[in-house]
Amino acid sequence: MQVDPRAPCIVGVGSHTWHPGGSGATGAPEPLVMWEQVTRAAEADAGASLLGRLDDLEIVYCQTWQYDDPTRRLAERLGVSPRRRHYSGIGGTTPQVLLQEAAARIARGELDVALVVGAEALDTQRRSKKAGDRYPYPGRYSHPPADRPAFPWEAPFHPAEVAHELFQAWLTFALFDNARRGRLGIGLDEYRAQLGAQWQRFTRVAATNPEAWFPFERSAAEIVTPTAENRMVGYPYTKFMISIMDVDMAAAVFLTSHECAESLGIPADRRVYVRGWQYATDPVYVAEHPEMWRSPAMEVAAGTALRTADVEIAGVAHLDLYSCFGSSVNFMRDALGIAPDDVRPLTVTGGLPYHGGAGSDYLTHAIAQMTRVLRDDPGAYGLVTGVGMHMTKHVAGVYSTVAPTGPAVALIPEPAPAPATVGIVTEPLVHDTTVDATVVAATVVHGREGPEWGIAVCDVPGGRTYARIEAADLLTDLEVSEWTGRRVALGAHPTRDRVNLLT
Repeated sequence: MQVDPRAPCIVGVGSHTWHPGGSGATGAPEPLVMWEQVTRAAEADAGASLLGRLDDLEIVYCQTWQYDDPTRRLAERLGVSPRRRHYSGIGGTTPQVLLQEAAARIARGELDVALVVGAEALDTQRRSKKAGDRYPYPGRYSHPPADRPAFPWEAPFHPAEVAHELFQAWLTFALFDNARRGRLGIGLDEYRAQLGAQWQRFTRVAATNPEAWFPFERSAAEIVTPTAENRMVGYPYTKFMISIMDVDMAAAVFLTSHECAESLGIPADRRVYVRGWQYATDPVYVAEHPEMWRSPAMEVAAGTALRTADVEIAGVAHLDLYSCFGSSVNFMRDALGIAPDDVRPLTVTGGLPYHGGAGSDYLTHAIAQMTRVLRDDPGAYGLVTGVGMHMTKHVAGVYSTVAPTGPAVALIPEPAPAPATVGIVTEPLVHDTTVDATVVAATVVHGREGPEWGIAVCDVPGGRTYARIEAADLLTDLEVSEWTGRRVALGAHPTRDRVNLLT
């Protein structure tokens, strides 16, 4: 069957990591230079003059710092004048969302060539600050402050989460993993051993990827055992089990229509088609999730992408499951029905703890690497997934060198349904009163000297609430006993407007 001329396909990818002590011993260049470098590498990878026909320039939000009008700055360096220029918001889903929205515009005949590019120089910035220099590059801005993009907050912090200091992703994702463990009835030590074995497989991939920030293999025991170098952060996660954000890396992906690739003479074996995609959301706030042990939005995103691509998960040879923390991988494995003994690697890069997270830009690297993997395995399918915010945003994309046989617009999915939510009880408890509650999930926050405090999500009459855990004996017990489903008593915190878990 003839391929729809509007079928979107990836034709060029570029990526680079500036390793400390390597060729980038003095640090990475500024993000603007990084964007240009990987863009030109992606054009060279395609073997065609793509910049001369660029219609759409999409830049992933750069956490390192903000330029005034970043898309204009990059367009000027590249010598292009695209009809559309866009600077994104934040989140782990962002690159896939930018790419699939560009693919939809291509399928509708609105444009022919799109570029998605992102970069972070967070390690260089961190080392510069440590040396006493706030930023390593001059000329960060050249326009008045009003021209600088504002930080793209998507939702304000919930007052109850502010009161209980529930901010860090390693803390919220640990809650989700502990809820899943409790639901499955797996012992605490056994679950951490499973996490270690899973992460060990990720490090095995990272060891073969020269662009990984930590390109070496670790044993499962090394990953899960707390040490001075690998301290516990938020139970059950040690430092070696969580995403590394301070990296210097950039990636770019060129997307065209099938007919444009043909007209440019891009060989068929360089094209990787976007076969299916979907974006879906779970509730914004942690306690709002009706079932904290699973993600309905993941099931929608992955299921829709696979159905659109006309392939089942058993037929997908290559996977890159978003791996900021253990729960993001485990929830997607559950959503896809991937058994623990499935031998397929769950990453093509090494994952966020070992390849590196690169702010909101990890998926650009995952898609670029998936493109290379699929070129080397013609006819195979690959699945890339993303997670944003606190298990809120989810996305999935299916790719293959096999072109779709139906109309290109059939790839564009209907919007996903709105998520179901549980109400969060915000009224403070009155002093000298207690409320009976049931623990849904709990975790312990560790400092460098050991356990400091804990947090629990609890069912109470009228909805959900958060509870602070501060008693040393309770913190110790939480890491050796199952708390999911436990009946507890909650009371008002003695000094702050928060709930305290008493017994």
